[in-house]
Amino acid sequence: MFEVGRDILQNIGGRGAPGMAFDTRRRLRWVYSVFTIAFTVFITWTLFLGIQGTNRTRMGIGHNSWESGRADILDRNGEILAKNIISGHITLRPGKIQDFDYAAASIHDVIPEISVSGALEMIRSGKKFIYLKKFATETQRASIKAARIEGLDVEETEWRKYPKRRLTSHIVGFIGTDGHGLEGIEKSRDKRLSEDQSPMILSIDARIQTVFYRELSGAMQKYGAHAAMGMLMNSRTGEMIAMVSLPDFDPESRESDSEANRMFHPMRGVFEMGSIFKVFNTAMAMETGIGLNKQYYIKEPYKILDKNGRVSAVIRDVASFKPPRPHLNVAEIMLHSCNVGSVQIALELPPNTQREFFERLNMDSALDLEFGRTEKPLMPYKWGPVERATVAFGHGIAVTPMHVLLAVNAVTNGGFYVKPTIMKRPIGEMSGTRVISPNISDSIRKIMFKIAETTSGKNARVAGINIGGKTATAEKRVNGKIDTKKNLTSFTAIFPIESPQYIMMVVLDEPKGTESTYGLRTAAWNAAPTAGAIMDGIMPLLFQ
Repeated sequence: MFEVGRDILQNIGGRGAPGMAFDTRRRLRWVYSVFTIAFTVFITWTLFLGIQGTNRTRMGIGHNSWESGRADILDRNGEILAKNIISGHITLRPGKIQDFDYAAASIHDVIPEISVSGALEMIRSGKKFIYLKKFATETQRASIKAARIEGLDVEETEWRKYPKRRLTSHIVGFIGTDGHGLEGIEKSRDKRLSEDQSPMILSIDARIQTVFYRELSGAMQKYGAHAAMGMLMNSRTGEMIAMVSLPDFDPESRESDSEANRMFHPMRGVFEMGSIFKVFNTAMAMETGIGLNKQYYIKEPYKILDKNGRVSAVIRDVASFKPPRPHLNVAEIMLHSCNVGSVQIALELPPNTQREFFERLNMDSALDLEFGRTEKPLMPYKWGPVERATVAFGHGIAVTPMHVLLAVNAVTNGGFYVKPTIMKRPIGEMSGTRVISPNISDSIRKIMFKIAETTSGKNARVAGINIGGKTATAEKRVNGKIDTKKNLTSFTAIFPIESPQYIMMVVLDEPKGTESTYGLRTAAWNAAPTAGAIMDGIMPLLFQ
């Protein structure tokens, strides 16, 4: 463009144009100079807008600049989970309108769905205040402001949007009318979100969360479950990659869901978790010197006697339990999930071993996590023979699924208790407190691998990766009594088994037997296949 200007000056007003007056050439050069300066200013301003952005939502509300009152929340890949949006409502105060016809015409021009006659009717209605258009577009709001008609105004508003809606409702939470968080990250990180405008990047992966949500929703319907939960954590960094609790709620339309749906069961639900506690029972057997090879007679129910020699409790296995032989060693007792054998191991442990072990794994108190506080577990009031026996297979002690997830992770990741985080962390050395030896952890992993390959965890297997797992089926306690018709089932998986990077837990609350499960409702028939479907869906995303 500048070259064209130079050509004009040279060919028309330059030395090669005889007869051209000197004043004419001088005027042309002046015009060219003005054009050059104007074009340079235009280019500079365009570049400035490109760098600074043209986000009109950050333009002034009564001043020169606007900043969101709350930081964005993003998943680990930059997907928006929560964001403040600025908009406005077009309002009418009929009593302040002076030129009815002009105001009515202006309203129709900006809001075509309101006719001129309709606008006149509103102006003459005698009402003090009318919302003409809620959440008007930016163009509509700008046109109303430009019209400068007294009584026709824009009421600026800012509200919180949750693009993933139900998918991350329990994690992200929501804010109240005062702009402060009431649940989830919005509550636990309220100060940070209010004071620091830089985006908060969570460890959650929305893609993986979607797989969990889809499969858990399907499992609830398929098995007629009362509720479902799922969690995935990085074994080394403690990053929570996915956390789903069903039923859920819509954070943008909370009144449409029961308030009970806001309960985040993995942290607020306290349950007797069942046979997953056999993992801990086996670890204690190794730690106290009993070892994996000691055998116990498990063919018949085990009777617990009181100090007077009377039977105080009888421990049985489920009807579907088929022992391969009358005597099983410690490793086989965990492999086949044998209650009778687990009880005998527990009663042989030194006094206070169980209590000390669970305290070491932080299962005796509420957990203050950076994304909220769990409920406090219900430990036995006393540790008599019956209590020690039932705890061995996950009854008589009630904890949150989060407590169990972290405890199993510590027992299987090499022996380190890793605190969970909801914030994205860089890959680095494992950071945690050692709670058991690496040799015990390695042995537990080997048994869990066999469970996933040969016994109750077979339905969770996926192609291309070796996993370790443990099923758990607990009979629920209703009004203080065991209800044998209501189960809580779960499957806990670690993978890759050779060097765990992830731990996952799936929980189904009160699943029903179906035709495909032959009427059975134990974890092997519902929680395990659900976990397998989830792992099949997330493996390409985790190891891409």
